[in-house]
Amino acid sequence: MSEFSKALSVSSSGLQSQATRLRHLSENISNADTPGYRRKTVSFESEFNLSDRVSNVAVGRVQIDRSALSEIYDPTHPLADQSGNYLGSNVDLMIELADAREAQQSYEANLKMFEQARKMSSSLMELLRR
Repeated sequence: MSEFSKALSVSSSGLQSQATRLRHLSENISNADTPGYRRKTVSFESEFNLSDRVSNVAVGRVQIDRSALSEIYDPTHPLADQSGNYLGSNVDLMIELADAREAQQSYEANLKMFEQARKMSSSLMELLRR
């Protein structure tokens, strides 16, 4: 496997990992007002391929945030107990938006790395044709 292929492999694994992270973040944001919803978090792991000698990024297990759910007072809500409270979600929109921004920037950095490796490979092929 050429060095260009290795660079493309590493950056594409980063793109896929950040896309998965963004998908889970968007699920969290869309379910912020869903009663009983627990936030999902994604971890990343290094995945070493012995045959290619490349260490790619892999998505680890999706974890459920076990922090306390918010308690909301609304006696008219169908899920409210005798005291008028029900459990909301544990999603903090500010944290989710900050994480989404970070994931977007990481995605863009991987995309630039992918494009740069592709351009370098094309330039090398052009030089070899001459």
